[in-house]
Amino acid sequence: MPFGVLAIISLIAIGWYQNTLNITWHILPILLLYPFWGIIQQFLVIGLIAGNLNDLKSVKVSNYVIILLTALLFGAIHAPYWWLVIGTFVLALFYGFVYLKARNIYVLGIFHGWLGALFFYTIVNRDPFVEVFGRYFE
Repeated sequence: MPFGVLAIISLIAIGWYQNTLNITWHILPILLLYPFWGIIQQFLVIGLIAGNLNDLKSVKVSNYVIILLTALLFGAIHAPYWWLVIGTFVLALFYGFVYLKARNIYVLGIFHGWLGALFFYTIVNRDPFVEVFGRYFE
């Protein structure tokens, strides 16, 4: 919870500083839908990569190496959007520690969805609702 509160405050502060705050009612359906995609992403990157590296029997990989490799991969797949690369890298560092301790991708995925939605509406000044559903409301 403290990480979440700090992340939300940081997103709003950076958005305010950059003048990229774009909070509209569109965020509500995204806050409901994006966690499903967040769970899928957590499974594909954190669950499969970090989980399998941690479970290797033939080679013991340090948790710090697992977390760093997973965070680098998670950041890289969000290229070319540098704010997303940086944000997802930092988030994956935290998620890596949490996952290796608790092994719960559902909570991480929901959290990922909510922070991701806020990230789009505060930092990168994009509206995923319009990008996905806008053509249906023209």
